[in-house]
Amino acid sequence: MTVEETVKQALIEDIGVGDHSSQACISPTAQGAMQLLVKEDGIIAGIGMAQEVIRVFDPAIKMENIAFQDGDPVCKGDVVFTLLGPARSMLSIERTLLNFMQRMSGIATTARRYVEQLAGTKAKILDTRKTTPNMRLFEKYAVKMGGAENHRFGLYDMIMLKDNHIDFAGGIEKAIDLANKYLQENKLQLKIEIEARNIEQVKQIVTHGGIQRIMFDNFTPDQIREALTIVSGRYETEASGGITFDTLCDYAATGVDYISVGALTHHIKSLDLSLKFKPV
Repeated sequence: MTVEETVKQALIEDIGVGDHSSQACISPTAQGAMQLLVKEDGIIAGIGMAQEVIRVFDPAIKMENIAFQDGDPVCKGDVVFTLLGPARSMLSIERTLLNFMQRMSGIATTARRYVEQLAGTKAKILDTRKTTPNMRLFEKYAVKMGGAENHRFGLYDMIMLKDNHIDFAGGIEKAIDLANKYLQENKLQLKIEIEARNIEQVKQIVTHGGIQRIMFDNFTPDQIREALTIVSGRYETEASGGITFDTLCDYAATGVDYISVGALTHHIKSLDLSLKFKPV
């Protein structure tokens, strides 16, 4: 689904057959202004989505006095931009515009907190595929605006051999060999990441080879240190599973390359924003 299609569906979902509230009490010729107000400190994201909502619904609305860019810190009381144009149209898109921006800004704010927590370590924060259906593009973009990095976007841009793939394939070696054969036969150049559930599997993977990254699933920091000694820099490494903001530094201190955190997109609080009438 394209950005435009997503916006159109969001507008249809909210407006349906018509914004009866605005149509009932606002003149079709009324013009006005509204400001996007920040109601709590955070990282702003989704300004481009707001512009797309405007373009799709009513290009007569103009966005002016844009004071921030996506990824910028904002504080309570800041005005991000001003909208000028048909009053009915601005009121009709208010909630859709805010829904996109509040969620994206909340994700960017959460991502920035995690990134700042890891300052001074080599570890990089990754998101996951735990995203809202049809919102992955925007949520992963927001993660980037917060300073974290994207893991694979979907099932098509990396091979990740998780526990179920390994079990269905008949073991680690078979899963790796089948994955490499598949890539060769289909002339694909994709990284292969494989999940290890314990130290013995790490040893097995390192001995067999044929992959680019090893994910340590639900390992403790001490287990990761032991696993990194076995890997000895031959492959990229990733810690995943059960890692919280409070334990983040413990995992980063092990020397692991990446830490993936599903909470960046599926367990966040939207940033409080509002669109308010501005006298002109």
